[in-house]
Amino acid sequence: MNKLIQFIKESYAELRKVVWPSREDVISSVKVVIVSTILFAAVLGLVDVLLLLGVRAIF
Repeated sequence: MNKLIQFIKESYAELRKVVWPSREDVISSVKVVIVSTILFAAVLGLVDVLLLLGVRAIF
């Protein structure tokens, strides 16, 4: 039981050392992730359509 209590105390002490990002940093990071995901999905969709057209033209 002492080990568990010691672990919790040490975990709490380590969490106090963490430098948490500001709200603005988090929002800007989320925007980057959403935009890059949409762009990547669009590129993959375009590749899929082009491959489909290529396969249809062959067969």
